[in-house]
Amino acid sequence: MSQKLVDKLQQEFGADILAVSSQHGDETITVDKDKLLVVLNHLRDHEGCEQLSDVVGVHYPDRDQEFEVNYLLRSWQNNVRLRVRVHTTEGEAIDSATGIYKSADWAEREVYDLFGVDFADHPDLRRILCHHEFEGHPLRKDYPIEQGQECSRPEHLFNDEDIARAARRASGIKPEVGGAHDEVHPSDLLTVNLGPSHPATHGALRVECLLDGENILEAKSEIGYIHRCFEKEAEDHTWAQVMPYTDRLNYCSAMANNAIYALAVEKMCGVEATPRANAIRVIVSELSRIIDHLVCVCANLVDVGALTNYWYLYNTRESIYQSLEGLCGSRLTTNYARIGGMSHDLYDGFADEIRTKLDEMVVGNNEVMKLIARNRIFLDRTVGVGAISQEDALSWGFTGPCLRATGLAHDLRKSAPYFGYEQYEFEIPTGTDGDSHDRIMVRMAEMVQSRAIILQALDNLPDGPLNIEDHSVIIPPKEKVYNTIEGAMNQFKLVYEGIQVPAGEGYGFGEGANGELGFFCVSDGTGHAYRIKVRPPCFPIFSAFTTLVQGRMIPDAIATLGSLNIIAGELDR
Repeated sequence: MSQKLVDKLQQEFGADILAVSSQHGDETITVDKDKLLVVLNHLRDHEGCEQLSDVVGVHYPDRDQEFEVNYLLRSWQNNVRLRVRVHTTEGEAIDSATGIYKSADWAEREVYDLFGVDFADHPDLRRILCHHEFEGHPLRKDYPIEQGQECSRPEHLFNDEDIARAARRASGIKPEVGGAHDEVHPSDLLTVNLGPSHPATHGALRVECLLDGENILEAKSEIGYIHRCFEKEAEDHTWAQVMPYTDRLNYCSAMANNAIYALAVEKMCGVEATPRANAIRVIVSELSRIIDHLVCVCANLVDVGALTNYWYLYNTRESIYQSLEGLCGSRLTTNYARIGGMSHDLYDGFADEIRTKLDEMVVGNNEVMKLIARNRIFLDRTVGVGAISQEDALSWGFTGPCLRATGLAHDLRKSAPYFGYEQYEFEIPTGTDGDSHDRIMVRMAEMVQSRAIILQALDNLPDGPLNIEDHSVIIPPKEKVYNTIEGAMNQFKLVYEGIQVPAGEGYGFGEGANGELGFFCVSDGTGHAYRIKVRPPCFPIFSAFTTLVQGRMIPDAIATLGSLNIIAGELDR
């Protein structure tokens, strides 16, 4: 399907398509930057590419046009992916795609922040992950990884012009008093910081709200509070050494991060994990989805004032964590997957233990549903709150439960199966209104479906080896390391030099707990990644938050934020 789309584009645009390429199943077209918006508009309006998943920058300092910018497009209706690439250099601007895809707002800001690429006509081109006082662009190849900077002065997100514009807008929507509008003066508006110290923002998010009374007229978000430049660190370590860093992305579902990263590098290497390893990856990924949804829902319910539900859900989560700790020796950050397999097999009794805990989960979920399903306070706080249309959700880059809450039954485990997900029977829960209520209910239903997948995997767990036999990818068994010179040298080279991933690029992705988690990998043929770009699910989701709360009240913003499930580790990386 992707190749057919490329052929159509070549017929449509002719010489404006400068190059085409295909690697690891990913189709790419290169266009002149002056034609970028024309091509993107055509793809959205005529080819069904309704979503811009991500924008990826890569720096090649030895080239005349040193910056490569990749627009990752997806058509959910046609199940097609396409990469549109442009090249630019210092001092030249690329036309912003924000007028076509809303997700381009933050995605282009990130490329600007980390690489210094300019985007013409971008509505708010400023830093997003680095502090506003930061000097330089950290993902350029000439930026020293050890060069730290001390930045401390807070940024004021609203200026006088913003406040005056909001006042004029407020005056236009005020009810008429005595035949004239009740004018709002800028001095009547109040700027309030929601976070980072607010309990609902967990010390990692800040939203500056402009209030008219108790209503949010405008809002602007600030992130980057725990940004540690995962992607720069990935360039300084071997491919295998990156694995523990993936734990720190969505630390509420670390094992799923491990497995999807391993899948991405295996795609680059042209290898596939064994059936047993894939089945175990399915099991731990679905357990990760469950514990992630549990903490999302229970914290969201606490934020709207429902404490009792927390204990039903959190106790189940703690119980599953005990099994995961027994499996890998750690609770929150696990480092369990390996490129080419897993670090070790399931322990004796794991299957029976998990079956019992999944039954307990069903009991806990049922008790919570009894408490909230028809609870007037819960319904008043969530129904119609933070609602988003399906069209807007796609434009903002929503995936996962937040997208399915709008009624779109798309799940990468079904539309682009990996780990053998096509072998499992499960349903895709959806909502109808895309509001906070639907987002909570979709997650509640998804936990039940994850349980069904896990039980199928446990009942049909394949025998055979856990890891592949290719020891250019995975460390050989210890008996070979300890008893043969070949085995000892094999381990030495893999540890010190790293896996020699073939030169090229590829995009590995899967259905994380919050949606599409992807790793755009570029290799120069050495043991270190030339570039790894993470596509974090909640980055585009949080970019839409300020529009979801506009016109609502502060309590609505809290309920909405919890239902989006923003995990700062994957948001900031």
